[in-house]
Amino acid sequence: MSFIDTLLGQLNYGTILLLMLLESTVIPVPSELVVAPAAFNAASGELNVILIVVFATIGAAIGASINYVVALYVGRPVIYKFANSKWGKLCLLNQEKVEKSEKYFDNHGIAATLTGRLIPGIRHLISIPAGLARMNYWKFLLYTTIGAGVWHTILAALGWYLASVVPKDQLSATIEKYNHYIVIGILVIVALAVGILVFRHYRKKKAKKE
Repeated sequence: MSFIDTLLGQLNYGTILLLMLLESTVIPVPSELVVAPAAFNAASGELNVILIVVFATIGAAIGASINYVVALYVGRPVIYKFANSKWGKLCLLNQEKVEKSEKYFDNHGIAATLTGRLIPGIRHLISIPAGLARMNYWKFLLYTTIGAGVWHTILAALGWYLASVVPKDQLSATIEKYNHYIVIGILVIVALAVGILVFRHYRKKKAKKE
C-alpha cells in the first residue's frame, strides 16, 4: 500500500489538508478521491463537511504557494528541466503540460489563477506561471483560495449527496462517473466567466477611449 493510499484510508482534517497540499504542488493526488469521500463520511457524522472544505482549501492554498515561490525563484529553465526529468515523469509532468498552463495564464491574465483551479490538467499547475510572471502574491493567494474553495465545495456536495444513494464500496466508481459531468459543467461555467471578464474589460477600455 502506498503512502497516498494509507492517507486515503485514514481521512481526517489533517490528512485532507496534507493531500490537498500535495495535489496543489506536483504530486498526482486526485482531489475528487479525497474531498468527496471525506464528505461521504461526513454525512454519517464522522466529520464536519464545512471543515472538510476549509481544510482542503487551506491545503490547496499552501501547496499552490509552494509552486508559486519555487517558480518565482528558480525560473522557467529549471521548471522545464524538472518537468522533463525522471522525477517529473513520476509526477505525471512534462514540459507540454507546463507550457499549456502558461498559455492559459497568458490568455486569461490574473483571473486564470481563479478559473484555472477548476480545470483538470491546469488546476495544480496554474500557480507556476503566476510565479514566473511575478504576479502579486496576495492577489494570487486570494484568487487561488476562491477557486479552490469553489472546487472543493462542489466535490463535498457530491460526496454528501452520494452518501444517500450509493454504498461505500461503489463510491470511487460513482465519483469517476459523475466527475465527467462535473468537468463538463465546470468548463461551461469557466467559459462563461471568462467571456464576462473579457466583455467587461473591453467595455471599460472602450469607455476610456470615449
